[in-house]
Amino acid sequence: MKAYSMDLRKRVLAMCDAGHGTTQVARLLHVSPAWIRRLKQRRREDGQIAPRPSGGRRHRCLDDAQRQQLRDWLEQRPDSTLAQLQAKLAKHCKARCSLMAVSRAARSLGWSFKKRRFEPANRIDPMSSNSD
Repeated sequence: MKAYSMDLRKRVLAMCDAGHGTTQVARLLHVSPAWIRRLKQRRREDGQIAPRPSGGRRHRCLDDAQRQQLRDWLEQRPDSTLAQLQAKLAKHCKARCSLMAVSRAARSLGWSFKKRRFEPANRIDPMSSNSD
C-alpha cells in the first residue's frame, strides 16, 4: 500500500488547523479519522509529517553452498529437527541464523516438517453399526 502524498497530508493538517473536526475532514478527503489523529500526533511529537520508510526486505542468511549443504543433510536425515539443522549450520558452515530462517530455507528447497502417518490411524468408530 502506498503512503498518502505530502499534498494530502498538508491539506488535512491545514483543514484541522482551520478548526474543522477530524471526522469532518476524514469524510471530505476520504481518509480514516484514525489516520488523521496519528498524523496530528506525529506532527505534535516529532514535528514530522512525511511518511515513514516502509519495512525492509528479508535477505537470505544462507548462501547457495550452505543451502546445498542443508539439502544434503535433509536427504541423509529427513527426520532432523530445525534445532539440529541450525546447530549443524552454526558448527560446519559458520552460519548464524534463526530457526525461522532455517525453516524458510528448508521450505524453499521443497522440504516440509509436517508429521505424516503412513498407515491408517487406529480409531474406534464412533458410530457403531450394531443397533441393539
